[in-house]
Amino acid sequence: MDKKLVIPGEFLSDDIKLADEGTYVEDGKVFSSVFGIASLKNHVKVVPLSGKYIPRQGDIIIGIITEVSFSNWIVDIRSPYEGLLHISEFPRRIDNSEMSKYLKVGDSIMTLVKDVDQSMKVELTLNDQRLRQIKDGRVIEVTPSKVPRLIGRSGSMIAMLKNETNCNIFIGQNGRVWLTGKDKNLDLAVRTIQKIENESHIPGLTDRIVKFLKEEKGTQVKQPEKKKAKKEQPNKQEPVEEIARDEIVSKETTQEDTNMEETVMEEEPEKLEENKSGGILDELLDK
Repeated sequence: MDKKLVIPGEFLSDDIKLADEGTYVEDGKVFSSVFGIASLKNHVKVVPLSGKYIPRQGDIIIGIITEVSFSNWIVDIRSPYEGLLHISEFPRRIDNSEMSKYLKVGDSIMTLVKDVDQSMKVELTLNDQRLRQIKDGRVIEVTPSKVPRLIGRSGSMIAMLKNETNCNIFIGQNGRVWLTGKDKNLDLAVRTIQKIENESHIPGLTDRIVKFLKEEKGTQVKQPEKKKAKKEQPNKQEPVEEIARDEIVSKETTQEDTNMEETVMEEEPEKLEENKSGGILDELLDK
C-alpha cells in the first residue's frame, strides 16, 4: 500500500534518503512527525490531516469535477484521496462519449460516498433523490472540523443563520457549504459563517454571532431557544427538527461533537417522512 494513516513517531522506513516533508530521522530510521497520510512511493512524505476531510461511507458531501476519464469522473472532495464517480452512478443512462455533456471539469455536485475500501478508494454516487448537480448559488469552504460549530447544538446555530439571512444553506460533511438566496443576503451569510469558523474556539460564540447579526442588519435578532422537555416540544421544536433532518454533520472525535452528531444523525432524511415539507434540502432539490 502506497499510502496509509500514521501518527507522530510511527516508523516509516529504514532508508533515510527517502525522508521528506512531515518526517524526521532518528537512529538511521525515518519516522512520522505529524498525524496524517504517509506516502511511501518513491519517497516518504506525510501530509498532515489538520482539517482535511476523511471520507466515510454514507457521507453526503459537495465535490468538484477535476477530470473526465473513460468511465469515471474524478472528483475533488477536499480529502487526501480522490473521489471516483463511475458512469453507472449517474442518475440516467449515458454513453462514455457524452460524459462531458452532463458533468464537465469545474462543475460542483452534491454527492454521496457510496463506499470506501481499505486502500481508501472512494466511490461516489448520484443515484439518490437527495443528490444533484449544483448550478446556482454559491459554494464556500470551512474547515471540516468546524462544521459542528456551524451547525450548533441540535441545529440551533444554522437555524438562526438561515432565518436571519433568508438563505437556503446545505452543509456537506467535507466542509463545503452551498448557499442560495439574494446576493445581499448571501454576502451577510458568508460573512457570518466566516466569523463562526474563525471564532469557534472562543467561548460565548452564540452571543457574539447574535450581536454581529444585529449590528449588520440594524435590527433585533432572536437568540436560539434552548431545547425544552419533549412534552413541550411539538410546536416550538419543529424548526430545529427540520434543520437536524436536512443538515449533514461532520463526524468528530471529541465528546461534545460526538454527542451533537448523534442527536443530528438520528434524524437522517431517509428515516423521516420524505413527504414532509419545509426542509431546506427538499427546497433545494425541488427547485
